[in-house]
Amino acid sequence: MNHQLFADIYDEHAHAVFAHAVRMTGDRAGAEDIVSLTFLEAWRLRDTLDGVTSLRAWLFGVATNVIRNTRRAARRHREAMTRLPPPEAAPDVAEAVVSRLADSAEAAAALAVLGRLRRADREVLLLHVWSGLSHEEVARACGVPAGTVRSRLSRARARLRVLVAAHLAQSPSRGQLPAPRPAREGNL
Repeated sequence: MNHQLFADIYDEHAHAVFAHAVRMTGDRAGAEDIVSLTFLEAWRLRDTLDGVTSLRAWLFGVATNVIRNTRRAARRHREAMTRLPPPEAAPDVAEAVVSRLADSAEAAAALAVLGRLRRADREVLLLHVWSGLSHEEVARACGVPAGTVRSRLSRARARLRVLVAAHLAQSPSRGQLPAPRPAREGNL
C-alpha cells in the first residue's frame, strides 16, 4: 500500500474513528491520542488489509484494541504507583531559616569570645575543629603529646560553651533579625 492510498483512508475514516474513540472513552483529548495510535497501528498492519471487506469496521476494531491496551497500561501504571512508598514530607523551610539564624548567631558569638580562651587551648581548638586535623596531627603541629591535645580540646570546648552562652545572654537581639531602617525622605 502506498502512502497516498493510506492518506486517503485516513482522510475518509479519521473523523469516524475519533467519534468512536470519544464514545468509548468520554475524553476528547484522549480520543485524539487514540486516533493517532489507531492509524499508526493500521499502518503497521497495512499488509493484512487485502482480506478486509470493510475498512471502517476494521479501523473500529483496531481502535477498540488500542483503547483496551491504553486502559490496561493506565491501570498497570496506577497499580505500580500505589506500590511506591509515599513521598517524604518536604522539610519546613522556616525551621531551616531559624536554625541557620541561630547557628550564625552562635558562630558570631563563638568568634567574639574566642580570644578569651588561653592561647594553647585556642590553637588546639582551631586546628582540630575548624581545620579538621586529627588529634595526632594537632599534636605534631603543636609539638605536644596527643593526650595533651585531648585535654586542651576538652577544656577549650567547655570554656567556649560557657563564654558563648554568656555572650548570647547579654546580646539583646538573640535570634532576631535586625529591624529595618526607616526610609529617609527622598531616598529609595
